Amino acid sequence: MAERPSILIVEDETKIVDALRAYLINAGFEVRAAYDGEAGLASFNEARPDLVVLDLMLPKLGGERLCTEIRRVSRVPVVMLTAKGTEDDKVSGFALGADDYVTKPFSPRELVARIESILRRASATGPALYNVMTWNGGDLEIDTAARTVKKRGGEISLTPNEFKILACLASRPNRAFSREELISAALGDDFDGFERTVDSHVKNLRSKIEDDTARPLYVLTVRGLGYRFGGGGG
Repeated sequence: MAERPSILIVEDETKIVDALRAYLINAGFEVRAAYDGEAGLASFNEARPDLVVLDLMLPKLGGERLCTEIRRVSRVPVVMLTAKGTEDDKVSGFALGADDYVTKPFSPRELVARIESILRRASATGPALYNVMTWNGGDLEIDTAARTVKKRGGEISLTPNEFKILACLASRPNRAFSREELISAALGDDFDGFERTVDSHVKNLRSKIEDDTARPLYVLTVRGLGYRFGGGGG
């Protein structure tokens, strides 16, 4: 990622949050924290983090419920953090959609290493973490589950390859993709075409989603390399 990965910690013990925040910031992450389940859900919806560290024993809204709410809209990695350490507890956590399960007491250093490993597996060319992504106050909306794109609320007709390229770029905003990477990540290694074919798809894509193709807002050219997604958040 071009930008620092963002971590949301949802934990009601201040000492744990402070210690973990310090380790994560030192490791190069952006960190935001919430101290109860309701605040955690609001922060998740606002920040769209790259990973969530989630305590199960939370006031106002339990961690299990919060994990379920997250999984309704997102595939973002979730690391459960809890004093419940039995095998059944872990099985239940994974069944809810957790990617890892860490029991208290724990080593912040080890947890950071686990987080880094999980984010590496969710590679830069992987699928979008969020089912529905919007930019610029809803000007552009991409629904990766329904495979639809809307511009100011109106659905836009994209070819399968145009959609794959757009979804791939949007899944990692501001990361530059070479044409070769887009062929591999979006179109598949068995794509029967040349790298310059990507340019043709991008040209058609811009004509459908950009207000001014000469000054694109979303699909930007990276000179000498390829393309990146430049849409603002929200």
